[in-house]
Amino acid sequence: MPLHEFDERNIEWKTLDGFEHAAYHVYDVDEKNRIVDVVFKLAANQQVMLHRHKCPYRTLVIQGELRIYRADGELKEIRPIGSYVSTEANGEPHREGGGDQDTIVFFSNRNVEDAIYEFLDNDLNSVVTLGIADFKGLLDAQSK
Repeated sequence: MPLHEFDERNIEWKTLDGFEHAAYHVYDVDEKNRIVDVVFKLAANQQVMLHRHKCPYRTLVIQGELRIYRADGELKEIRPIGSYVSTEANGEPHREGGGDQDTIVFFSNRNVEDAIYEFLDNDLNSVVTLGIADFKGLLDAQSK
């Protein structure tokens, strides 16, 4: 079966300083219902910064395969294109990355209380968190 690529020509990818191997596009920040919808593009054969999801979320892999690595670097799981997963908050710290091609994954973050993502150093110390206000700022900046 041939690989098919998602047509991303209409997505304006953005990056954040210090967050290598990932680009994002925020689709919606619903402050009333505490939902943040964002799509990430993860570089092929790379891993993003160690982090933990601080709210429940759903993912849909729309291109490539999503690889999930434990904090120690061990490959934990591979989610192929079309995979839809619903996950609870505060799971184990991990890194995500693309497979042999850039991976595009839609994340719907739900019931956001404060933080959405908590980024960690290699000793599992919190380095930075991103919350609903941060993503609202990113969304506002996209439209300028």
